[in-house]
Amino acid sequence: MLQLIIPQRQLSGKIFHKNSVCVIIEKMFHVKTLLQERRKQRVMNLTIAKDIRTEQVISKSRFICSLKKVKTEEEAQEFIKAVKKEFWDATHNCSAYVIDEQHQRSSDDGEPSGTAGMPMLGVLRKQELQQVAAVVTRYFGGIKLGAGGLVRAYSGSVAQAVEAAGLAQKVKMGLYVFSCAPGEAGKVTNLLYQQQLFILTDTEYGNVVNFTLRMPEDKKTPAEKWLTDILQKPTELTGAGFEYEEIPFKW
Repeated sequence: MLQLIIPQRQLSGKIFHKNSVCVIIEKMFHVKTLLQERRKQRVMNLTIAKDIRTEQVISKSRFICSLKKVKTEEEAQEFIKAVKKEFWDATHNCSAYVIDEQHQRSSDDGEPSGTAGMPMLGVLRKQELQQVAAVVTRYFGGIKLGAGGLVRAYSGSVAQAVEAAGLAQKVKMGLYVFSCAPGEAGKVTNLLYQQQLFILTDTEYGNVVNFTLRMPEDKKTPAEKWLTDILQKPTELTGAGFEYEEIPFKW
């Protein structure tokens, strides 16, 4: 058997024993684990809480921002076309959308390169939004804003709309099933409404009664424990699919 031998070392006037080294290694591993968890948590499936349209006037130019939830690039492009058709007489209809990390696009629509579409896209990225499309319509008011002014106007229009719409997190909810005898159904149903771990979404009656529960996937084990305790018999949940639910989110 190989044995790791860590000799005592002196560093900056302090003696480090092998136990100390083990503690340091353990702390480093703990920090690495925390960083990995934080990276996972940043993939939060954020979107806007609702479709919205906002407007502001900057140096006599009207900036109208239209935000919409979209699931695909095709849906985003159709939305952009619809807004352009609606505001056909506008000076510019600049756009940006984010579907996921691989599918993101922006357009300056005639504004100086890099002053409209990319700043708009930057706002969506900064908020870590997905499946969102933005169109900022500009009616020129006769006063030129300059490159910096345009960047602030277009990014500010999207930021204003996102704030007004609010954020929502798309949480993956698991669907799980367990059964009981028909004679126990009434009692079990009453018990299911006395907790906050899951939601009872369906009850199917037959030779046995099947209950379908919806909950975040990480609640499955606590739910099984609760059911086992309250029903006083081992209870396992069988997966029956999943769906996404949007819940309000704030940074």
